[in-house]
Amino acid sequence: MEIKTQYFGSIPCSEDEIIHFPEGLFGFTEFKDYVPLSFQDNSDALISLQSIDDYRVSFILMNPFQLYSEYAPVLSMEDSNFLKASYDEENISYYVICIIHDQMEESTVNLKAPIAVNTDTREAKQIILDNPLYKFRHPIKDFIRRGK
Repeated sequence: MEIKTQYFGSIPCSEDEIIHFPEGLFGFTEFKDYVPLSFQDNSDALISLQSIDDYRVSFILMNPFQLYSEYAPVLSMEDSNFLKASYDEENISYYVICIIHDQMEESTVNLKAPIAVNTDTREAKQIILDNPLYKFRHPIKDFIRRGK
């Protein structure tokens, strides 16, 4: 199939590339299917999570571990069961939503509510972590300044 995207124009997309969110994303529950599009070949550092139903719905995601190496998300039992996570969660990948502003120092990442993806089934869920260190809006500049 071919999909229209916000940042890449029209592109071909196969069914096995689609990530399915049975519950949608917070505030976007009506959109269930997305395709991840890397801004750089062979890198998941920065991704556009593009809705296949509406090209205007796209989220900028980052690999949180490349931004903050000490990031340690832990799935709740309910989320683990929902995602069919393996015992060691080896089949789960995490991404954080970024809010990019014209002034980079105003840009933020959401470490509190990452997206967890089962890499085997391509099922995903946006979760809320029970860790007071993680906030909904962490300035990206704080990670760059610290060299993390």
